[in-house]
Amino acid sequence: MVSKPSRRRLVATGLALVAGTAALTALPAFIDPYSLRIVTGVLMWAGLACAWNIVGGYAGYISFGHSAFFGIGAYVTGILMQSGVGMPFLATLPLGILVAVGVAAAIGGPTMRLRGAYFAIATWAFAEMLMQLATVLDITGGTGGLSLPAYLNEFFFYYTMLVVALAVYLGAWYLLERTRFGYRLKALRDHEPAAEAVGIHTTRVKVQAFALSAGITSLFGSIYAYWVTFIDPRSVMGPEITDQMVVMVLLGGLGTVWGPALGATVLWVTNRYIWSEFGDTAIYLPILGLIIALIVLFLPNGLISLLPGGRRGHGVLTRLLRKL
Repeated sequence: MVSKPSRRRLVATGLALVAGTAALTALPAFIDPYSLRIVTGVLMWAGLACAWNIVGGYAGYISFGHSAFFGIGAYVTGILMQSGVGMPFLATLPLGILVAVGVAAAIGGPTMRLRGAYFAIATWAFAEMLMQLATVLDITGGTGGLSLPAYLNEFFFYYTMLVVALAVYLGAWYLLERTRFGYRLKALRDHEPAAEAVGIHTTRVKVQAFALSAGITSLFGSIYAYWVTFIDPRSVMGPEITDQMVVMVLLGGLGTVWGPALGATVLWVTNRYIWSEFGDTAIYLPILGLIIALIVLFLPNGLISLLPGGRRGHGVLTRLLRKL
């Protein structure tokens, strides 16, 4: 039976989601095209951060190979939409997901048996291998890249990103916080030997989480490829893609449902502001390092802990206000 505080929290979350969805749906009517692209980017990175959080935050495995799955989705869509094949965009999405999930399941078996730095290095090496492979294959266009049919409709990509991001977050909230799968993930993250002792097949659960995360990541890769109309190995498989996912989750709140969205919003808006003001993102990395250092020192639970009802019951900001 759901307690009254839990029921009230559930109703409050539902109302906030409805209000937020309504605001985001109406937003394009009130902003210019450049701002619309920024918000579309925020939605994409929020979804990517949520996907990485399934493995990094809930399973406790730090992956540096998610750029590979982003690239798989981008290239599957790019290759299938070329003039020689001519497959419709929406038809390529499930195929990209299937390929990414299959690859994740294949490499997840052996790599998810590793722990700590060994797993991180293995996933990084896999992503680097795949990126180098994409540079020499004719089907990917090699270093020359791959062009997709142009579709110059920013509203289409905004609402596509919005629908997918909302579906991902609602699915993550239910799956990770309301089902046995989520409880098993958190159990193995907190103490894997103990989870195995009570009968949880930890390797199977980890591979399932890895495959789910990969499928979501590839979906956003597919949409991104059609959005920008041109891709090359570095732009869709470069290590900075995974790096930003990791930092966004850490900034927002590792192992929380809504923290990745908060971290993605702050980080991507900062990125775009620096680019528009200085015309050079070289300054972005030092600022990024400073933000992470401050978060680790003063907000180890991420920005989500500042909000009322954040991790561990109440937000840091709420507790500070009570002391005044």
